Amino acid sequence: MGDGSARARPRVFVARVIPDEGLALIRGACDADVWKDELPPPRDELLRRIAGCDGVLTLLTDRVDDEFLDAAGPRLRVVSNYAVGFDNIDVAACARRGVAVGNTPGVLTETTADLAWALLMAAARRVAEGDRYVRTGRWKTWGPLLLLGPDVHGATIGIVGFGRIGQAMARRAQGFGMRILYHDLNELPDDITLPLGAAYLPLAELLVESDFVSVHVNLSPATRHLINATTLSQMKSTAILVNTSRGPVVDQRALAGALRDGVIAAAALDVTDPEPIPMDDPLVGLDNCLIVPHIASASRATRGKMAAMAAANLVAGVRGEPLPTPVGAPT
Repeated sequence: MGDGSARARPRVFVARVIPDEGLALIRGACDADVWKDELPPPRDELLRRIAGCDGVLTLLTDRVDDEFLDAAGPRLRVVSNYAVGFDNIDVAACARRGVAVGNTPGVLTETTADLAWALLMAAARRVAEGDRYVRTGRWKTWGPLLLLGPDVHGATIGIVGFGRIGQAMARRAQGFGMRILYHDLNELPDDITLPLGAAYLPLAELLVESDFVSVHVNLSPATRHLINATTLSQMKSTAILVNTSRGPVVDQRALAGALRDGVIAAAALDVTDPEPIPMDDPLVGLDNCLIVPHIASASRATRGKMAAMAAANLVAGVRGEPLPTPVGAPT
């Protein structure tokens, strides 16, 4: 591509079109091959396009494993993930080969909490159901029992996973005068929890007490199906579950049964397992399950910041410089 100097620039593959805040930086510093389709590159095409690259910018839909690293070859220096999470990347395999891995932490906190709060409110007040009710011509009159839901103000929220996003949810809950409970691997210091008015409980006790349960844990073997038939049965029959963490944290078959049988009242999901959720999944047919397509970080400002961070990691990596936000340092 171009003259000899252009060929000397680092070769990178960008697995989807990202906002210009990042793409312009990448194109200015690298010989960039950008996948322009809306859908992610098919696996065989991904492996073909990364061959001989110095760096790759990936999304959660792109699995980075030994097969990926073999296909890229020995020139690969960096994998930059356009996400906070990195469960799509075998970080240890990258480290063994001296490939740096970067992500985009911190920038998503408030935006993700905004979406989680929107889902909580929408599920409680049955916003999506009400919209469908109007658009299908069923709205004939005002009715005393029409689309009743629980109050949010003054209710009890149980926050499972009390990191940055969980704490941001607690700040929003404070504004609604809610009783705030949390569960995490360990009880957090008072200087974090007291200003938020948050009280620690073991998970089973939190589930029993909460009107709303909002999940904010990382995906790991310990958290896979953390919300399952047993934990759902511990919740109030009037409770609402919100998940903006990762789809596999919730056992979807168990959730569908719980929603169908009235074990809990409703759920609101930004993430599913798999993504996209199949249209024949039982959750799709349930009015009391609100599902949106993994849009927690989908504000213009946040996606632009993510792009800039991912680009900075990619460019630093291909230059052999330390990544601004590394996931794991190569050994």
